[in-house]
Amino acid sequence: MGVVDPKRIGIMGHSWGGFDTTYLATHTANFFAAAVAGAPITDLVSNYGNHHWSSGIAETDHIETGQQRMEVPLYEDLQAYIRNSAVFGVAGMTTPLLIEVGDSDGTVFFHQGVELYNIARRARKDVVLIEYAGEDHGLSKKANQIDYQRRIFQWFGHYLKDEPAQAWITNGETYLEHERELKQRKAASAKD
Repeated sequence: MGVVDPKRIGIMGHSWGGFDTTYLATHTANFFAAAVAGAPITDLVSNYGNHHWSSGIAETDHIETGQQRMEVPLYEDLQAYIRNSAVFGVAGMTTPLLIEVGDSDGTVFFHQGVELYNIARRARKDVVLIEYAGEDHGLSKKANQIDYQRRIFQWFGHYLKDEPAQAWITNGETYLEHERELKQRKAASAKD
């Protein structure tokens, strides 16, 4: 049909959509050219005993009968939980993955994203983590919203449209460098 180039398909999701995105990025070799996952659940085993920090509601019911629909407790079918977790599929990961987390996320413990990032980096996979200080499950600070959107466009621009990679994609940047850049942008936008 010529409408979609199968080598330039990206995927993006947030929260449970982030779970889906990280799962597909780690379990479907050479299907997606790039992926972006915000506030993702990446390890059903480590997440099973957690709770929503903002409400205190346990994840057990949410995972068994809610959006995940695992249907049985972790201790009755551990292998199903492992099969359905992105962190256990890293070895076969071929999709470049951008992960966004807020370090004050009250819904999905932000270490879920950090866990996948660290495991994928150890496996030498193409993965970048952006951690926003003081942000909850969704970004509320305007400067962070703008920064994240800019990075999404740059990420997909590089991997889907062959645009040159920005330094943060290829070289990374420290948390302090990122904070300094956000402060500079915030000061510049306040002048406008």
